[in-house]
Amino acid sequence: MNVSSLQEKRIAVTGGAGFLGSCVVRRLKNAGSEVFVVRSRDYDLVQREAAAQLYADAEPDIVIHLTASVGGIGANRNNPGRFFYENMAMGLNVIEEAHRYAKLGKLVIVGTTCSYPKFTPTPFKEEDL
Repeated sequence: MNVSSLQEKRIAVTGGAGFLGSCVVRRLKNAGSEVFVVRSRDYDLVQREAAAQLYADAEPDIVIHLTASVGGIGANRNNPGRFFYENMAMGLNVIEEAHRYAKLGKLVIVGTTCSYPKFTPTPFKEEDL
């Protein structure tokens, strides 16, 4: 997707106030997009109803899903199940509601290299994981 195709698009960015999200939001605004920043305090995307409300409120052409439950290495070690569940639930809810919201043109979901083993050679090959 080139920058000119983002002009006048309404784009919802989950995690848009976070570290990566704030950079993405800035670039989208500079490209002429109307950006709806989705904050966890307003939308608990672990809950399907919140994801549905996000689509109803934002009325997006595009959704960029960046939000995640994170907490650093120690928190990840101490709460792997919680982080996995919350991130899985948020992703599935955003995807399912995208399917229900008939006007969505594109859904972009971003992952993290933290989900791969530390000493995996690059470029990644499935058999290396």
